[in-house]
Amino acid sequence: MTVTIDFCYDILSPFAHVALARLGELPSEVEIRPVPVLLGAILSHWGQKGPAEIEAKRLHTYRIATFLGERAGLAMTFPPRHPFNPLAALRILAGADADLAMTRRAFDFVFRDGRAPDNEAELAAFAEAVGAPVELAGDDAAKAKLRAYTDAAIATGVFGVPSYVVGDNGQTEIFWGVDSFEMLKAWLAEHGMFDRAPYKDLEAVEIGVRRT
Repeated sequence: MTVTIDFCYDILSPFAHVALARLGELPSEVEIRPVPVLLGAILSHWGQKGPAEIEAKRLHTYRIATFLGERAGLAMTFPPRHPFNPLAALRILAGADADLAMTRRAFDFVFRDGRAPDNEAELAAFAEAVGAPVELAGDDAAKAKLRAYTDAAIATGVFGVPSYVVGDNGQTEIFWGVDSFEMLKAWLAEHGMFDRAPYKDLEAVEIGVRRT
């Protein structure tokens, strides 16, 4: 039976680039649906900062992403500006209904070639590289589609990228980040994994302190 996983990503994320390189490790019956989302809107909704927005964490983030990329066989090159504004590029991908091949070309543009599609010239080059019309960046339908994808991800409980969102018997599970990839593979092999100890007991853990 085919299992469909929504792969929620923002091209800002070097970890999503690494995750794409590992999708071939998933079982053959898994179908991946790439879903572009705006990370900034997701972080704002949950009241979070991105790792590159925390000065003490920024260089560490780039180093660990590069390390994981190298382990996955990727030649990682960061763009000259990061974080950059990905909105127009994400609208192109949403408007083009980007498949996995197009999504991979988008990430190669950013984290293999080291380019930030955040100005007119680089956005045009990005559109050409992925194979989509640059006009989609200003298209109302593309804007609405990206907004709908982002809103749907938030409503599902997505709080970061990359996130793998998979449904099972009316229940949705979210696996966040490259470091959850092994857990995703284990869950695909045992769908009732979270219904047994020690996982099911985690839902009963109380919050002891809340910061205000």
